[in-house]
Amino acid sequence: MSKEFIHNDFLLQNDFAKDLYHTFAADEPIIDYHCHLPPDQIAGDINFRNLTHIWLDGDHYKWRAMRTSGVDESLITGSASDKEKFLAWAKTVPNTLKNPLYHWTHMELKNLFGISDRLLNETTAEAIWEECNEKLQLPEFSTRGLLKKNKVKVVGTTDDPTDSLEYHVQVAGEDTYFKMVPTFRPDRGMEIENGEAFRTWVKKLESVSEISITTFDDFIEALDKRHAFFHELGGRASDHGIDEPYADSFSKSQVSSIFDNAMRGRIVEEKDARIFKSAFLYYCGMMNHSRGWVMQFHIGALRNNSSRMMKELGRDTGFDSIGDYEIARPLAKMLNRLDSEAKLPKTILFNSNPRDNELFSTMLGNFQDGSFPGKLQHGPPWWFLDQKEGIEAQIISLSNMGVLGEFIGMTTDSRSFLSYPRHDYFRRVLCNMLGEDMQKGIIPEDMDMVGGLVKKICFTNAGAFFGFEV
Repeated sequence: MSKEFIHNDFLLQNDFAKDLYHTFAADEPIIDYHCHLPPDQIAGDINFRNLTHIWLDGDHYKWRAMRTSGVDESLITGSASDKEKFLAWAKTVPNTLKNPLYHWTHMELKNLFGISDRLLNETTAEAIWEECNEKLQLPEFSTRGLLKKNKVKVVGTTDDPTDSLEYHVQVAGEDTYFKMVPTFRPDRGMEIENGEAFRTWVKKLESVSEISITTFDDFIEALDKRHAFFHELGGRASDHGIDEPYADSFSKSQVSSIFDNAMRGRIVEEKDARIFKSAFLYYCGMMNHSRGWVMQFHIGALRNNSSRMMKELGRDTGFDSIGDYEIARPLAKMLNRLDSEAKLPKTILFNSNPRDNELFSTMLGNFQDGSFPGKLQHGPPWWFLDQKEGIEAQIISLSNMGVLGEFIGMTTDSRSFLSYPRHDYFRRVLCNMLGEDMQKGIIPEDMDMVGGLVKKICFTNAGAFFGFEV
């Protein structure tokens, strides 16, 4: 390779962009307010046995690319050895050109392992495997070592209300470089249509909350008790992965009856399930408002489309896509239900469908009330949209229809400790967009003003928004 691919000015197309990035963005710490890193691995400060263990296990982005490239499932989630799986991924990488995986892969190799003189492919795979595996055994490549290496100040894990949070308790009692805080993700408690699985979840909630659940009121009381426990351990947000906004009209008696029927083993019809979900989100919003929390909505994914692979591999294995649900009217109604009672918490809206960028950016302005800067946020590009063009599109819609200076910036939404270069990727794209506008005379050549905005977006705004003291 004659020229280094991932170099210091990667993605930065002019001197303004380079100055913004290197002076105001590159060295800012990270608040990773939404991710799926396993708390037990952070608490245990483990070292990963090899590249497959840290890089491929659980990464359905890579799994999808490998399947598309004709890789057999045994080399993805199956019985093949870790090395065989890595070699299959390395062979796939050149096919991902123009996919964000290609950028992320080589940024991770450079930023974390110092490998920038080679591209990952079938020829270089063996040497890269050996070199990275050796480094992975060093103290700086333990889970906590990687957090420090990437200047991560806050890790917001994603946790079920029935989780014990034992690892958060452990880490909270230590003097650490970072904070690990739980995020309240009660999606299983919404899935009332799932019959026995729902009832099993309620029984688990009953056990951890030590509240006997026989009515809907008991159910909400138990959830609120767990919400309070998350708060004690630094939790400041809930997160809800919903296919569409649920905003059906409901009465307390209706919801109580639906809950009673479900707990008695009766089938819950779709109409009643929607009513229950609408009420569930309302009560979660009330809890969030009462404790000054943030409410995150990840909206619009069409999940688990392959019933065959769902049965074989389970959830979150790479068989989801963008959905095309009706969004605007139910989203407005869902938010208005809380706002009309002055109980709407700080809220982040993440869209999975790119058509909804402008919809979300304009929806925010309907419910901003001056009580907190950027009280409602258009969340950073998520899932299928967190590539260069997706980041640019979100920034354009937010800038045109909202206030860019109050944006809380990027989060990894990842299961891998090697994903922190995604923050760097976002920062480079942001600085390049602003640098190009400065060069064109669209915004002033005021480096302190524009650079100050960059620092806010990269770090400061998120800390203030969530109330993290870092």
